Amino acid sequence: MTHTSLVRRALPLSLVTVIAGAWLAHAGDLNPPAGPILPTMKTLDEVEPRIAINATNTPGDADSLFKITQPGSYYLTGNITGVAAKHGIEIEVGGVTLDLNGFDLVGIAGMGAFDGVSVTVPSLTNIAIVNGSVRNWGSNGVNLAMNFGGNHGSCTAVRASGNTGVGIGGSTVTNCMADNNTGAGIVGVAVTNCVAGGNTGGGIGGYTVTNCAAGGNTGYGIRLNVGGTATNCSASGNNGDGILVSTGGYPGGSGTITHCAARLNQGAGIRVGHGATISECSVGENTAGIIADTGCTVSNCSVYSNKGHASLSLGIGVGDGSTVAGCTVRENDIAGIVCTSQCVVRDNNCTDNGGLTPGGGAGIHVQGAGNTIQGNKCFGSGFGVGRGVDVDGAGNIIIKNTCSGNGTNWDIAANNLYGPIIDLTAPGSAAISGNSAPDSTGSTHPNANFTY
Repeated sequence: MTHTSLVRRALPLSLVTVIAGAWLAHAGDLNPPAGPILPTMKTLDEVEPRIAINATNTPGDADSLFKITQPGSYYLTGNITGVAAKHGIEIEVGGVTLDLNGFDLVGIAGMGAFDGVSVTVPSLTNIAIVNGSVRNWGSNGVNLAMNFGGNHGSCTAVRASGNTGVGIGGSTVTNCMADNNTGAGIVGVAVTNCVAGGNTGGGIGGYTVTNCAAGGNTGYGIRLNVGGTATNCSASGNNGDGILVSTGGYPGGSGTITHCAARLNQGAGIRVGHGATISECSVGENTAGIIADTGCTVSNCSVYSNKGHASLSLGIGVGDGSTVAGCTVRENDIAGIVCTSQCVVRDNNCTDNGGLTPGGGAGIHVQGAGNTIQGNKCFGSGFGVGRGVDVDGAGNIIIKNTCSGNGTNWDIAANNLYGPIIDLTAPGSAAISGNSAPDSTGSTHPNANFTY
């Protein structure tokens, strides 16, 4: 008996029918439907629904290697090397996304003042440049209409280095790096999560600068336009000011700087103009600490070891009508806090300031009139030969302060108002062990100042 006949006898007829039906279903219909046969795979345009940058799709002209003249989504398929007297990629229309696709646009020596990516028509909108490297161009790396007095479009995840002009210029610049450009590193409106280092024309400039770092730049680290904000930023080792507000190239103007750090800059750590707010910042080891003009508020900052210049190296200096509150100011060469007139200086801790000033500087130096100096501590000014609270003008009020370890704890000109100054330097109380003790300050006056 053959093997086949054994199988046939072993399988019931019903099971054979089920197996045969399953085989026919798997094999498909042997009679295809009427009509033309249609493709079932995606076309190349459906797989990559974008436009490749090349000589066919984006031919260049007399001043560009490649030129985008229609809205759409474009991408690189390889590196681009510049040639003399031409931009790398020129954009003359809005509504464009250009994906550098991780590739490198690199200029050449002697190419002239041409950009890696350049918008050459004013007032274009909706342009985005993403993901790549742009370096060594004869002018700017990425230039989104800076030549027309504005920054249009966004730039994301781009590295720009060694360009003769600005590294990256755009309205929104995010997750970018700019280093060793001859111009500024990054110039934008909103700059976020960016790094700029070693740029000759300054680090980062913008209206809103957030979570950024600028170090080792010639000139400023971070420059805000008037009314701008800097938040969670760091500026270190720059040749000029660390963080400043500037109007028309001149330092000064209102702005808000918060939760920032400025260290080892050769100018001021932070420099602002009228009506600015600085809070929760750490400013140390610069030529000067915080320099603010009139009507400013400086609060809850740590300002320390700003040194090396016989007339600039103070901790905090503010103009008329300003407030300095809740700051820790330590080991600054000229003075801890300097104010002019109509200021409020309260609840600050000023320690070991004024070491560079001949004869010792001051913990707090009041130069004008109408100030309120309240609740501050001044200790060890001028290595023990300086002044604690030094008031030059008239018509100020000095209350609830404490001074200790200064050469002269109180140096107050005539015609000022002050609470009684209680000398606690002589031992006057016994040791305490228990739950209560008598008052040892020698005064119940609510506005008393104390020397201890």
